[in-house]
Amino acid sequence: MARKRKGMIIKNTNDRPVTIELSTRPVVLSPGGEESLTADEVKDPVLREFLQVRAVTIVRPTTDAEEESLRRRLTEGENAG
Repeated sequence: MARKRKGMIIKNTNDRPVTIELSTRPVVLSPGGEESLTADEVKDPVLREFLQVRAVTIVRPTTDAEEESLRRRLTEGENAG
């Protein structure tokens, strides 16, 4: 049985804000700020660059409730624009 891929929580490890221009949306993180990403966003090459230079780190996988909340938030954002 295939394993379900999960999203991740990322954290800004810099002492200044970081903006990550993902293909799906921009993610702006204040110093120490955290954000949920979908499983597809975790594979984004732009995020990979930020991870390699340690501008952001992966904190942990998202919980099912966090994933549902993120999906709802992203859907509402699409409908608002």
